[in-house]
Amino acid sequence: MNLSSVSCRPTPRRTAVAAVALALTGLAAATAPAASAAPTAAPTAAATALAPLAAPDIPLANVKAHLTQLQSIATANGGNRAHGRPGYKASIDYLKAKLDAAGFTTSVTTFTSSGATGYNLIADWPGGDPNQILMSGAHLDSVSSGPGINDNGSGSAAVLETALAVSRAQLKPTKHLRFGWWGAEELGLVGSKAYVNSLPATERSKFSGYLNFDMIGSPNPGYFVYDDDPAIEKTFKDYYAGLGVPTEIETEGDGRSDHANFKNVGIPVGGLFTGASRTKSSAQAQKWGGTAGTAFDRCYHSSCDTTANINDTALDRNSDAIAHAVWTLGSGPAVPPGDVHENTTDVAVPDNGAAVTSSVTVSGRTGNAPAALKVGVDIKHTWRGDLVVDLVAPDGTAYRLKSSSSSDSADNVIATYTVDASSEAANGTWKLRVQDIAAQDTGYIDGWKLTF
Repeated sequence: MNLSSVSCRPTPRRTAVAAVALALTGLAAATAPAASAAPTAAPTAAATALAPLAAPDIPLANVKAHLTQLQSIATANGGNRAHGRPGYKASIDYLKAKLDAAGFTTSVTTFTSSGATGYNLIADWPGGDPNQILMSGAHLDSVSSGPGINDNGSGSAAVLETALAVSRAQLKPTKHLRFGWWGAEELGLVGSKAYVNSLPATERSKFSGYLNFDMIGSPNPGYFVYDDDPAIEKTFKDYYAGLGVPTEIETEGDGRSDHANFKNVGIPVGGLFTGASRTKSSAQAQKWGGTAGTAFDRCYHSSCDTTANINDTALDRNSDAIAHAVWTLGSGPAVPPGDVHENTTDVAVPDNGAAVTSSVTVSGRTGNAPAALKVGVDIKHTWRGDLVVDLVAPDGTAYRLKSSSSSDSADNVIATYTVDASSEAANGTWKLRVQDIAAQDTGYIDGWKLTF
């Protein structure tokens, strides 16, 4: 996990699971009067189709075997698996061979960072709706100072073993399952950013979610859940509630792992984390065990982040939670495609000038717009903090999508917003209104769309 601050562009004008239930039905059946039991009807096809698929137990021994291999790779290659070092490429090759043998379609994509070639590994499981992609991922690189077994061999190995479990089960999910392992995360989320940036907007819109797993076996663990997409968050919280294990919202490295790049373009994200350099409190030790006053991972970014730096219970629980999320979210009911209205005509946004608009006209619908109207925005701009963005309904009502922020120095606004437009008539001319309220940076509306 990269916990360093995200660097800003220099400028003279600013400072820069469904819960896992305990199986008590057998006990209930044993205590019920057998003589009065009526014949049990066979389940209907509809009931069978709606029944959730139970995820398999992910063998801890298998996950740890992958960690042993990653440790061996690091040991044979200067003690690390860092970007640009031979240990990283050897790690990619190890995972790819496992996935190829299991029937995945794999690809290795390249990028350049710090003068060295980086690699991302993508693995697709055949089948599922190609317009609904559920992706799970983890960064595979370590820092140069150690083998990176918890950070982030743990997440990489658990995602790998979940993918192999998909193959063993010959799972036929509703959604298309994709798995990814990222390079150069420790240098600033570089590999995942290169991947996300390579996706056309039409491809990004197909993602139903991205699940990120970075440090899930910390030796003094906590059980943290990302508070991003509500459905993904609930899936993990329900899983742990079923185990009787309390969770907390992940705050230590929020936005400092690869999910941030997906979130920034409007893809729903979620994930798990067991803690890094922050100290475990007395209250946390009381509910989770472990040692208060000590870091969740005392070997974070150090040479001692070896196979000895793993808590087996945390690694086992989180590996099973990953499988639960993939089975639950990947095999949910299919979502019909929305009614999309789009304008891809470029509209220049004047620097520190008047607001401009881009319009789409909706017709042929009955009643009001939905309570969860999706507004997809693609604005190219060299300082997004200058921008104020509104959706304007046909009756002139404005819904604020984004406010200005002097500290938001990133480029572009590429995101999907949800608006409660249930009080508005669906038909009519809707407008995206954009204004640049500060000087020295320029941009344009590249396109936008409404999804009903």
